[in-house]
Formats: sequence, structure tokens, C-alpha cells
Amino acid sequence: MTDPGETFRALHRPGDPFILANAWDAGSARMLAAIGAQALATSSAAHAFTLGLPDGSVTRDQALAHAQDLVAATSLPVQGDFEDGWGEDPDTVAETVRLSAEIGLAGICIEDVPGPGGDSYSRDLAIQRIVAGAAAARALPRDFVFCARADGVMTGAYDLDEAVARLRAFDESGADVLYVPMPGDLAALGRVVAATRKPVNALAAGPLASHRLDEFAKIGVARVSLGSALARVTHGAIARCAHAMFSDGDFTDLTTAMPGADVEALLRAGGA
Repeated sequence: MTDPGETFRALHRPGDPFILANAWDAGSARMLAAIGAQALATSSAAHAFTLGLPDGSVTRDQALAHAQDLVAATSLPVQGDFEDGWGEDPDTVAETVRLSAEIGLAGICIEDVPGPGGDSYSRDLAIQRIVAGAAAARALPRDFVFCARADGVMTGAYDLDEAVARLRAFDESGADVLYVPMPGDLAALGRVVAATRKPVNALAAGPLASHRLDEFAKIGVARVSLGSALARVTHGAIARCAHAMFSDGDFTDLTTAMPGADVEALLRAGGA
């Protein structure tokens, strides 16, 4: 049987990035697999939206069950977007790693913020959490890719200098992949990449969404994730069509719908 962690790790080549496609249900996972995704990830926000909840409202049990559905949907490795690991204590992060491996995930991301908003864990505590998570990952009987996120630039909790300092500490603490969501422009992302020899994840959002994959490659990025952006594209389509229908009685946007047979063909092609 193929080790999903080993397969996932092999995709991480600095300067030759792959797209980590964030899915939000089995159908989107299979469509992305059929169209060319090499690996999938959950999205905490996109998953929450499917439940009618804001980001940060999903429990660990809900997130694990959702991730297990994505693992079963295709043959691709899947990473869990697992917020702060659902607890401040480093032991809780370690437990989340073990539970994630049990359901077949290839890896997870852990943030240094306790939830939506501007707060962040202190640097010392954030490092302790990554040490615990990385140790738990290394103690597993199979490979598991542990990604450490410095989210404070995105949330406004700290600046890029602090993010880079945390990233270096997370690297030394045993993280396999490093990630600073929304660091600024491409030059700021270049600072992040230069701070470590480990693979770096970039988020295709904000000003970075206007760049192509080859531009990320030139500065040494190893993977580009989508976060909740692709899910929000579908929500944008729903909103546009609904406004036209309910405000103006206009159904013409529905003429752009993908034929059901084409959707079904992709679902078959992307199945496990």
C-alpha cells in the first residue's frame, strides 16, 4: 500500500512548486483530482461554510470526519488544514497529529493563532507547540508531513520580521514545511523563502493571486495552496445568480452552467 505521507513529501521541491488544491467536499475533491491535482487539502473556512458556520467554528471531531471523507474520495494524499490544533497546550497539538494520521491524512498545518482575530500565541509557546507536533509526527509508524504556520502577519498580530523569526524557530523545532499566509507582495514572500532551507508554502490570495506558478518557482516556493479561495469562487457564482434571479427575475447566468454529464464524468474520473 502506498504511504500517503511519503507520496506527499516527494511533491515538495523548492523551485518546482505543485498546487495544493483545497477541496470542501467529496465532489470538489474528485473534480480537482480528475482535472490534474497532485494533492488535496481541507480548508477550515470552506468546510465551515458548508455547515453554515464562520471560519473557526468547526470542532476537531467535525474536521477529522470531514478530512476522512476527502481521504476516501480520491487516491491523492490529503493534508488537514487544522487551525491551531484545537487547543493551546502542546500536548493537544501532538494528539491532533496522532488522530490525523489514524484517519489517513498525509500531513497537517498548525497555526500560531488561537482562532480568527488579531491575537497570537507568544513566540515561546508557539515554538513549544511546534516541537510537540513535530515530535508526534516523527514518532508515527509512517511518514507524515508537519507544516508550521506563522499567521500573525495575516491577522495583524505581528509584522513580517516577527514572522520570519518564528519561521526560523519552527524550522529548528522540526517542522517539515513552513508557511506565512499573506506576507505581502512577492518580495515579502521571497524573504520568507530565504529564511529557511525547508519547503515553503505560498497562499494564492490577495496580491499573490495575481502571480503565475512560474513566478512562485523563480523565488524558490515549493507549493502553492488555495485556502478557501476556490470555494469562495463558487459562493460568488451563487450570489451573482441569486441576485439576478431574485432581484430582476433574470435566469441568464444559469446558461453558463456546466452540463451535468460533464460533472459526472469528472466525478467518475477523479474517484479513488
